[in-house]
Amino acid sequence: MTLVLDKFVLLQSDLLTQNPVLSFQLILYVGIAAGMWGAFSKAGEPAWAAIIPIYNVYVVLKISENAWWWLLLITFIPVINLIALAKVSVDFANKFNKGMLFGLGLAFIPFVFYPILGFGGYRYQGSV
Repeated sequence: MTLVLDKFVLLQSDLLTQNPVLSFQLILYVGIAAGMWGAFSKAGEPAWAAIIPIYNVYVVLKISENAWWWLLLITFIPVINLIALAKVSVDFANKFNKGMLFGLGLAFIPFVFYPILGFGGYRYQGSV
């Protein structure tokens, strides 16, 4: 019994230090969530929504004035989800008076572009 508990404690304490992929993914997630937090608060949406998976995509859809069913395309349909994500991200960027390239950056390099949007001097424009 002691051996099992010792292995569990060892596994628990070394999880992030021994698994660099998990550590890297956690760092990326924190960067994206922090940037979304800032962007959501600028748009007048609850900032805490940035840390809730799936719901944060719904809030992005709401801010970008896209229909709720885009969530189904982004979440469940392979290949189509890339096109849908690009379209929604460009619409989201337009709400902050940013262009198509910035929107594509939000879609495909979110760990760079969401913090730029969330912490930069960009303002939410609403219906542009």
